[in-house]
Amino acid sequence: MSNSESKPISHPVTEFKRELGLWSSTMIVVGSMVGSGIFIVSADIARSVGSPGWLLMVWLITGLVTLIAALSYGELAAMMPHAGGQYVYLKESYNPLIGFLYGWTLFLVIQTGTIAAVAVAFAKFTAVFFPVFSEENILFSIGNIRISAAQILAIGSLVLLTGINLRGVKEAKWVQDTFTGAKSIALFALIVVGIFLGKNEIAVNANFHDFWSPSSSTKEGIASGLSIVALISAIGVAMVGSLFSSDAWNNITFTAGEVKDPEKNIPLSLFFGTAIVTAIYILANIAYLLVLPLKGMPDGATVIERGIQFATSERVATAVVSVIFGDAAVLIMAALIMVSTFGCNNGLILAGARVYYAMSKDGLFFKKAGELSSKSVPSWALIVQTVWASLLCLSGSYGQLLDYVIFAVLLFYILTIGGVFILRAKRPEVPRPYKAFGYPILPAIYIIIASIICVILLIKKPEYTFPGLGIVLLGIPVFYWWRSQSKSTQAKAK
Repeated sequence: MSNSESKPISHPVTEFKRELGLWSSTMIVVGSMVGSGIFIVSADIARSVGSPGWLLMVWLITGLVTLIAALSYGELAAMMPHAGGQYVYLKESYNPLIGFLYGWTLFLVIQTGTIAAVAVAFAKFTAVFFPVFSEENILFSIGNIRISAAQILAIGSLVLLTGINLRGVKEAKWVQDTFTGAKSIALFALIVVGIFLGKNEIAVNANFHDFWSPSSSTKEGIASGLSIVALISAIGVAMVGSLFSSDAWNNITFTAGEVKDPEKNIPLSLFFGTAIVTAIYILANIAYLLVLPLKGMPDGATVIERGIQFATSERVATAVVSVIFGDAAVLIMAALIMVSTFGCNNGLILAGARVYYAMSKDGLFFKKAGELSSKSVPSWALIVQTVWASLLCLSGSYGQLLDYVIFAVLLFYILTIGGVFILRAKRPEVPRPYKAFGYPILPAIYIIIASIICVILLIKKPEYTFPGLGIVLLGIPVFYWWRSQSKSTQAKAK
């Protein structure tokens, strides 16, 4: 027998493996949503609205808006259960340019910037146990760029998680299920302890005696009352933090090519995942209010005196745990946030690469990103995503970039849910195994609320919104360049 006859014939892998069931899909939704935001952003919200009632209302509105969006996305996901998710929905609802602008912004900032931010948060809290990884430990400098041990650890965590994802979706699924389950249990334990064991009479009297009177406080502690109009504006600005903490629920749609029975399991995972996280966030804030007074002083000597508004480094959850467990709080919360951020990044890394894969298939991203490895994963897309996220870690610019694009993120959500209406008119014949709950009222309510928030951000945060729009619009010439390159390559192939 010749050598050529003895070697098995290998064929390139052209399809994803459907390894994700309902449980794993839900864990991707929950795990991608819960990072470190819930542990810190309530401080900023508390300063913006100034009352316990409105603090909870901001989180409730955020939860309801997110749930409405998830239920609306379910229809699109069931119609088009393909890798790429939101990119595909925008392309089909509008045109390839709109889809590309979303994918471009996702790669440039939204997904990779979030991955970088979460990785650095993981490193920061690892330094609580291993001080050698502190941000203050500068390893070397290149010009004005200073590279810290925290940044190196952050990049190391991305390389590790990307390596796991390169081994296959089954391995990535195991990490996601394990870490999301662990942090969900830990969060519920924190909530139970806060509500039933940590109740503080000082906090209860302060928070529930004057539950609804709104006010606004600066970081210096200067407070002023809010009129109805000012309150609406304050809620809109405050929701930036809560919406960012509740973002990434749509990541499961990116992985639609690997979900079993996607027409059923993606809509269900979107509902269960967003409902679970909304419940966790609201219960966590109730626990905060039972343990700490909302109002405080920036120069307060104790965690009680500083309150939620002025928790040290805005770490509200750590302040709450310190009231209950004392000095051990720092270690407890560091361990919880390490687990939370590690699991969060696994989901983000897994999902994001599938969008670049779909873009590549349309000739709008690097050609290699559209190929699957022998493990049925888009290995090149995973690697290029981690390289860019690592560069953002080193630059330290991810935080500012994410501030810039929160407006754009909302805009793309509005456009995507508008796509439900457009596709109902444009493609009524396409089977819809699941239809948007409460259509047309609930999707329209989401569009209205999200549009109001966008207008508020344009007025109140122009230093962020306009640069964010600039990042999105930079994608227009890139789109036409990439499309011309793709056409040129196709013409040469002929």
